[in-house]
Amino acid sequence: MRKDRLLWADDEMDLLKPHVLFLEEKGYEVVTVCSGQDAIDAANGESFDLIFLDENMPGLSGLETLSIIKETDPTVPVVMITKSEDEGIMNQAIGSKIADYLIKPVNPNQILLSIKKNLHKNRIITEATASSYQQDFMKIGMQINDSFTAEEWKEVYKKLVYWELELEESQTGMAGLLHTQKQEANRVFGKFIRKNYERWISAPDTAGRPLMSPDIFKTRLFPLLDRGEKVFFILIDNFRLDQWREVQDMLAEYFTFQEDLYYSILPTATQYARNAIFSGLMPAQIAKMFPELWVDEDSEEGKNLNEAPLIRTQLERFRKKYAFSYHKINESSYGEKLLQNFNQFDNYPLNVIVLNFVDMLSHARTESKMVRELASSEAAYRSLTRSWFKHSTALELFRQIAEKGCKVILTTDHGTICVNEPIRVIGDKSTNTNLRYKLGKTLSYNPKEVYEITNPLKMGLPAPNISTKYIFASDEKFFAYPNNYNYYVSYYANTFQHGGISMEEIMVPLIGLEPK
Repeated sequence: MRKDRLLWADDEMDLLKPHVLFLEEKGYEVVTVCSGQDAIDAANGESFDLIFLDENMPGLSGLETLSIIKETDPTVPVVMITKSEDEGIMNQAIGSKIADYLIKPVNPNQILLSIKKNLHKNRIITEATASSYQQDFMKIGMQINDSFTAEEWKEVYKKLVYWELELEESQTGMAGLLHTQKQEANRVFGKFIRKNYERWISAPDTAGRPLMSPDIFKTRLFPLLDRGEKVFFILIDNFRLDQWREVQDMLAEYFTFQEDLYYSILPTATQYARNAIFSGLMPAQIAKMFPELWVDEDSEEGKNLNEAPLIRTQLERFRKKYAFSYHKINESSYGEKLLQNFNQFDNYPLNVIVLNFVDMLSHARTESKMVRELASSEAAYRSLTRSWFKHSTALELFRQIAEKGCKVILTTDHGTICVNEPIRVIGDKSTNTNLRYKLGKTLSYNPKEVYEITNPLKMGLPAPNISTKYIFASDEKFFAYPNNYNYYVSYYANTFQHGGISMEEIMVPLIGLEPK
């Protein structure tokens, strides 16, 4: 097995021989030199895993040597060692992207710790993470089977997302085991929803009912406005908890967070869930009270063209006389225009902004082979979300909001799940096209494979016909028609879909952001 090779440059190398012997006994190969130029020559002629540089050497200083070495090999980790505690030198070294900074006198264990941190960190973390998840595996399994309330399920989901991100970061071989556990959790969660959903909708005041889509404005937004706060309500369409965790570090510089989850209504699709948020009503109530603002599934009209009017109806219903602005960002040029005219937001106590990129990414991944390659896995999907957030106008938007001292409620209307298992369904031409839920009057399916709603109005859903039914797929299932079945299944397998029942689609982020 190849030894890790270290280069150590110090003009007092004779005094450091005990350190060198200590490292050699630990299994490292150590090459020593006494000047910056010798270090450069050695680095040019040989390959090293890590370099120790004394900052104060005759001839080329450590910082000058560092600069030249980094030009030749920017990836090699360099540890700066110095007698000086001068902050200027420290800042220069950090600015030159050193791996570590040690102040003399150093002891052998300090050196060893620095090596482990820079050369063996990933392996150590991987081993520790795998061990920790193995220990937690049984506890999570018990939590899955013992979760009888909406709050307990939120804790299960948070824990699974935590381990998903930890195992991805450490690249252990445990991802398959976690996926299996997540599948089991979704299977049991589906049973939990079937057992409780009707009660939550028909009796909203029932004990144990979670916060749901129509409750968001009333419980989270109005109290802030009533206290005289200026609030931005930002909704990122199709945004899951794991995606929030992927971007939250970029916002930590500007905000503190109050993280929560709420339960999206069914169908977990924009037309239903987002309109429920903005109106504070279930879809059947919208269709009855404001028929001009509700668009049926079979209409060719856009399903989310009436969001600002729906917000207005909710404000009026609760007698909230707050002026508000509404903006939907579908492309970067509109986001840039908003930033250029940012002061316009000063005119309103409430500013509502919808960011559509993540939903567009989800659909593009289904329709575009190239995007499917770019987002080939859950981890890649998260990575693309992070890249968008970092490089789009979204991050700058949040920064300017923090600068204004305004509070933010960040949320979504629903999440999404990667589907793999087809369920056969037959419908007529009027049946909707969504792969996770269907509604119609002539649906044919296996009742054991779906969650069916035979009385939509009782469940807060519009019924275009007296015999209309809704059916929902759960777990990783999706609906497929018998015609061209094999083509249909191969085309949609391993795509991200929404509308059905899963932890990822239903339990979604609701984050309060307080400017620092």
